[in-house]
Amino acid sequence: MVGKLGLIISFLLLFQAGNSTKTILFYGDSLTAGYGLSSTDEAFPALIEKKLKQQGKPSKVINAGLSGETSAGGLSRLEWVLRQPIDVFVLELGANDGLRGLPLEQTQKNLQSIIDKVKAKYPKAKIVVAGMMVPPNLGPDYTSKFKKIFPELAKKNNATLIPFLLQDVGGNDKLNQTDGIHPNAEGHKVVANNVYKIILPLL
Repeated sequence: MVGKLGLIISFLLLFQAGNSTKTILFYGDSLTAGYGLSSTDEAFPALIEKKLKQQGKPSKVINAGLSGETSAGGLSRLEWVLRQPIDVFVLELGANDGLRGLPLEQTQKNLQSIIDKVKAKYPKAKIVVAGMMVPPNLGPDYTSKFKKIFPELAKKNNATLIPFLLQDVGGNDKLNQTDGIHPNAEGHKVVANNVYKIILPLL
């Protein structure tokens, strides 16, 4: 009897441990996908997963980044990505909209629709919005309004905000590839450290 009880307790502990694993979905463009790196293992989502496991926070990270993705493209493929339950949804889209000078109202509408769909399917999932900026050559009015999109979305949806995804990386030649836009492997380490600090409390 004692032996059976021990087996039951062991099974329950294993079951609870399995259920404690958190699924984090990074949904973005080339920055999330790890464009230009030798492997997605060097991209910041994978680095964050490694750090979480080292800290005893079992997690499953899904890198759903797609190079060149716009907010409209992200909205169109979202349902396919949301086929499995998630605990944290990190939204990293909009940069390509800005680089192409697309209408800001449409970008914000698309991003809001993405958040709405995530909330509708997984009401308990925590939303993280990654803030981005665009080069000043698009004009001060456009760049200023673009930057405001992300904190406004975070506030409206009670989401966690990453003020600027490329903090301490953007504009630093040593941390970026030759295109000056995409972080290199060392740059992704910096991004991972910054984002990790924001995601950890959510778990």
